[in-house]
Amino acid sequence: MSAMHRMAVRLLALVVLSMMGGCAALGPVSSSQVASSTGPTTSRSDPWERFNRAMFGFNEVVDAAVIKPVALAYREVVPRIVRTGIDNVFGNLSDLWSAANLLLQLKPQPALEMGMRVATNTVFGLGGLLDVAEEAGLERRSYEDFGQTLGRWGISSGPYLVLPLLGPSTVRDGASRVVDNRFSPGRIALREQRDRNTAIGLQLLSARVGLLNASRLLDDIALDKYVFVRDAYLARRRSQIYDGEPPEEDAPAAPASPSK
Repeated sequence: MSAMHRMAVRLLALVVLSMMGGCAALGPVSSSQVASSTGPTTSRSDPWERFNRAMFGFNEVVDAAVIKPVALAYREVVPRIVRTGIDNVFGNLSDLWSAANLLLQLKPQPALEMGMRVATNTVFGLGGLLDVAEEAGLERRSYEDFGQTLGRWGISSGPYLVLPLLGPSTVRDGASRVVDNRFSPGRIALREQRDRNTAIGLQLLSARVGLLNASRLLDDIALDKYVFVRDAYLARRRSQIYDGEPPEEDAPAAPASPSK
């Protein structure tokens, strides 16, 4: 692989690490983490690779046939200002769940800042339609989910797992989705199940629109997409759990008890 090719792969890794999981934002990612995400297959973390590759292929087919065309149509038909407002509303509701997880991780100051962000956007941003908190200096530093909370308290991620339609995950993160879904933006804001399903579908569609450019870059580079996506996901989750400063791989897997 040429030096230019390696540079392109690492740049793409940074894009995927920062965009994977829809609207999730990362903390700082070091160059060593980016390099490791493009490294060789780590079978130790992927004992179910045969099943995962089959599910990955299934998701790729569904995405190409249905999800991506719908996302492209959504981007073309819906004005940017409307899409931004929708993203802001979902982001504001997700920030509320992030604040709760930060409290569970014993991080009172970030939890307070996230709570202030939610209150500001809810009161002064028309229920979250406008992101006025960003302009006021209350930036969204990260999205926190229950999988990160479990990881913060030392629960092992378990084997890598590709979920139908939902994509890359682990046993821990897959199981934690039950809790995350219980407190998803659609469930928080809406009472009727039909309305909740519509909101969840719209949120996933919006997330896929945000990944259109990254997926195009990924398709343009000749590499094993399965390995790349898997290693990028695992590196991203590890970075999130350790707040952007993960220990060396041979260090104990469980982080120290939260002290923030």
